[in-house]
Amino acid sequence: MDKIKIAFLGINDAGRRIYDLLVDRGEEVLCLLTEKEELKLIEQMKPDIVISCGFRYVVPANIRRIPPRGCINIHSSYLPYNRGANPNVWSIIENTPAGVSIHFMDDGIDTGAIIVRRRIDVSFSDNAKDVYKKLEDAQIGLFGEMWEQIKQGSINPIKQEKGEGTFHMVKDFEELCQIELDKQYTGRELLNRLRALTFSPYDNAYVIISGKKFYLRLEIYSGKERN
Repeated sequence: MDKIKIAFLGINDAGRRIYDLLVDRGEEVLCLLTEKEELKLIEQMKPDIVISCGFRYVVPANIRRIPPRGCINIHSSYLPYNRGANPNVWSIIENTPAGVSIHFMDDGIDTGAIIVRRRIDVSFSDNAKDVYKKLEDAQIGLFGEMWEQIKQGSINPIKQEKGEGTFHMVKDFEELCQIELDKQYTGRELLNRLRALTFSPYDNAYVIISGKKFYLRLEIYSGKERN
């Protein structure tokens, strides 16, 4: 099959790896865009398809209409669960399925028709960073397996139904970070919250004592992992 012209949108680690995968396979990648203001370049380039992974902005309809093969996004959640921000965190907090999905873009955030999705396993010892890394690897693997089918158009997208799944914004994550010392939590709730907020080297979970913040990280290991 002839090459198709690709415009790539991305900024995170998975986005860079997928961009490199396409280049290594000899695909015609016209650009790597990371800022909202750069989207106007798509009007000039007129790519056949737009691929996004880690792009932080909603792509407007006038841009999505340009590529005849549409705009697709690689998202680090098992849609329709954990649309939006920090899916690695919410799969731990809410015990929702963790995984990755490739879907078409529409007017919503991660609400377009699903091309393919894949679940990953999360263990009790996994923190947010562990889950993030698993999701990153799963995104690369799934895209690498599916690219030829996407390129050839031999896919059967599944529409997402309204009202299904979950959605979170960045502010939802920020509201998780303070642990209230006088609030009652079950052991499971507290451990899961600390797991979900442990992402070294970042300081996320904290308590406030006498007006001072004290940051928390959780380490979990089985008895066989230490002497």
